[in-house]
Amino acid sequence: MTIEKTARICKALSDSNRLKITTLLTEGEMCACELLEKFNITQPTLSHHMKVLSDAGLVTWRKSGKNTYYQINCDTFSQFRDFFNETVCCNQKQSCCKE
Repeated sequence: MTIEKTARICKALSDSNRLKITTLLTEGEMCACELLEKFNITQPTLSHHMKVLSDAGLVTWRKSGKNTYYQINCDTFSQFRDFFNETVCCNQKQSCCKE
C-alpha cells in the first residue's frame, strides 16, 4: 500500500462518524436506512460520509431497488493493517540503529 493511499484512509477514518460506520459494517452488510437509524445525521450527511469511505476504498456498495447496501472492503483493511504491522520502530530493529 502506498503512503498516499494510507494517508487517504487515515483522513477518511479521522472523522468519528466514519469510524463508527466502519465499526458497524464489520458486523456485516447494512442498508443506508439502517445506518441512518444509528446516527443523528441527515441522509445527505450520511451520503457524504459513505462517499469519503468509498473513495478511500474502505467500503463497497450495491444498489437493490431504492436501497443502497454497504459493506466493509476487507482487502483494503487488511492492506492498511499490514502497512502498520510492517512498520517497526528503530529500537525494535537491531540493524537500523547507528552505533
